[in-house]
Amino acid sequence: MPFSIIILLQFLGACIILVISAELLAKALLRIAQYYRLSEFVIGFMVIAFATTIPELFIGITSALNQNSALALGNVIGANIIDLTLVIGIVTILRGGIKIETKAVRTDTLYMFFIVMLPLILMLDQKICRLDGCILLIAFLLYVLRLITQEKRFKEKMERVPKKEFILDIMISCISIVFLFFSSGLVVEYASELAMELVVPPILIGLFFISFGTTLPELMFEAKSILTRHRYMALGDLIGNVVAKSTLVLGITAIIYPIEANFILFLTSSFFMLIVAFLFTTFIDVEKHILVQEGIALIILYILFIIVEFNIRLLGIS
Repeated sequence: MPFSIIILLQFLGACIILVISAELLAKALLRIAQYYRLSEFVIGFMVIAFATTIPELFIGITSALNQNSALALGNVIGANIIDLTLVIGIVTILRGGIKIETKAVRTDTLYMFFIVMLPLILMLDQKICRLDGCILLIAFLLYVLRLITQEKRFKEKMERVPKKEFILDIMISCISIVFLFFSSGLVVEYASELAMELVVPPILIGLFFISFGTTLPELMFEAKSILTRHRYMALGDLIGNVVAKSTLVLGITAIIYPIEANFILFLTSSFFMLIVAFLFTTFIDVEKHILVQEGIALIILYILFIIVEFNIRLLGIS
């Protein structure tokens, strides 16, 4: 069996452990949040979004410690693009369209768009340094503080869970975090080996291979939330994920080790991310809904993104 196939299988195995651990953690934290009777949107952002962002965070920390932070940058951009195209597109199709009636959700979507632009602006000098990382962390904290003040505007409350389940979920959360840390280290190790074996920039591995694996927990959670008519929790998770990855994950990664990557691949992937973020913001803030045909268009955009990025690589531009 060729060496690259062995590495790929090891990489996929590590991704499976990562996804399962993230899903268990998300479910446990959801029940913990229900115990405290938080609103749907706040649970979606502050609890589930954080839980499903932990894989990217651990990968960012591990890649920074290995001085390969381009993996983290590619993972964040790729995951954000997948969230705003494949994930929301599939969820919209499953639900037959999503209506947005709460003004606060539309406002948060607008904030999300401007926050997505922040790391791209900081990267214009071809590096996100430690100072830039601090700026990103401050942006994340300010957004969380703003969200906490908005909590009372969301009236949808979740049913409270029994205390015995609450204690069990705390134990499950701790175990899941341990497995997440272990598997994220393996993902970075095998991804780095795969990049060297295939002779491709690490950012490309992050954009497609790692990001696809780390967004699976979000897809499963949001699909379940939408189908059980908890749309604001699903949107809170989606918006929260994009914000947390763009600020918290990149901020901590850059503080540990400055982020540098292939600039052409960064520019093209960032351009796509801005386009899909703008479209998503327009659907939510202006149209106040996402139609099925718009969901399909977002999925097609992701396919176009894959074609463009790999053609850039094949043409030798990168």
